Amino acid sequence: VAGDVREEFKPIEDDPDMPRVLLIGDSISVGYTLPVREKLAGEANVHRVLENCGPTSKGVQRLDAWLGDGNWDVIHFNFGLHDLKIMENGKHQVPLDEYEENLEQMVARMKQTGAELVWASTTPVPDPVGAPERHSEDVIKYNAVAAAIMREHSVMIDDLYEFALPQLEVIQRPENVHFTEKGSEVLARQVAESIREALVGPKTAGGG
Repeated sequence: VAGDVREEFKPIEDDPDMPRVLLIGDSISVGYTLPVREKLAGEANVHRVLENCGPTSKGVQRLDAWLGDGNWDVIHFNFGLHDLKIMENGKHQVPLDEYEENLEQMVARMKQTGAELVWASTTPVPDPVGAPERHSEDVIKYNAVAAAIMREHSVMIDDLYEFALPQLEVIQRPENVHFTEKGSEVLARQVAESIREALVGPKTAGGG
């Protein structure tokens, strides 16, 4: 039925006995939302922001609303593909230095929730890629800036870039930054695994 809300954007009912996980990110994360939820069924309540999170400039404005008053155990988040998009003026939608500032600000805000944070690196841009214009080398630059911030704040990194790179031909749509349904399923395995790790993480820290 036209006008129906996509399954990914429907709020879920919490099981009070399970930890709460929040997914934040663009259409790539929308793609892996349902399979991640499936993989963590019985282990965690997997929520996602009820929209495409777009670039970091939108993230900075909307983050408080997205976090709500939720008591989050893990927040798995990503920004990048929208930021490095080339606009009609030939410039990035969000230049690298602004991307850095925005991410810094959001990480600080998310840390206040007390949640264990997991940063997903931006997935590769194929060469060639259809519109909108994006450059594969920009993904490397933006990821490097993000990784430095995450290391500085001791945020766990789910390296979806390295994970997806060797298998792009099998999981990504041709000349497109998006993944096939099977591809999203493959990414979801990695995402679910990193969330599991984050859920046990802090409790065992220093325990050997």
